[in-house]
Amino acid sequence: MHPLLILPLAPLLLLQGLYVRKVTPRLPEPTGARSGEIGQGRNLRLLILGDSAAAGVGAETQTQALSGQLIQKLSGSYRITWQLWAANGRNSAQSLQILEQAPAESFDAVLISLGVNDVTGGISLDTWRNQQLQLAEALRGKFRAQRILFTALPPMHHFPALPQPLRWVLGARAKKFNQTLRAFVATRSDCRLLHFDAPMQPDFMATDGFHPSSVTYGLWAEQAARSITAVD
Repeated sequence: MHPLLILPLAPLLLLQGLYVRKVTPRLPEPTGARSGEIGQGRNLRLLILGDSAAAGVGAETQTQALSGQLIQKLSGSYRITWQLWAANGRNSAQSLQILEQAPAESFDAVLISLGVNDVTGGISLDTWRNQQLQLAEALRGKFRAQRILFTALPPMHHFPALPQPLRWVLGARAKKFNQTLRAFVATRSDCRLLHFDAPMQPDFMATDGFHPSSVTYGLWAEQAARSITAVD
């Protein structure tokens, strides 16, 4: 999207952004375990890394969130040792800091959910791509990750919580971020792009109109489980 098209809208977009922050309910992160062991079979060391969606905001408990539904889907075939490193509002730069500060260990698979806060934070596409490269390098090197699954950004142009034209502008940026992410992942044999479609209907969205519901977390977990097991 050309900056000249956005410039006349800048004051309105700023006001709409402030308004959305003020009126949108801030849902809590769900209660429940953020690490553990479950299942039987071959060992699988799993890390879920990222933002509020990775943390499960929109679900009441971690059992209903991404982490809980994913480990349940994998536990029939694997003995899973898993960890959740995610928080509301976290962006790619902050996730890199988490990886830098954490002690080295090994993960067989890493599922990443990042990008929405980078879109709203206004970083450039070049910065975004460089951060994804750094994430992949850190996970591959320090954490010996064999499978790195980057989740595509959601369709922000359909988010009920966002008014127009803010919804249109952020949605267009999210599409550009996804194009950049897709091109980056194509250059690496250790990375995959995870994309799934969920209808932007009430049952598939949390009450804030911004986060997934437990139904959507189930769809996401199903797609992630398929991607993880497909490489075996």
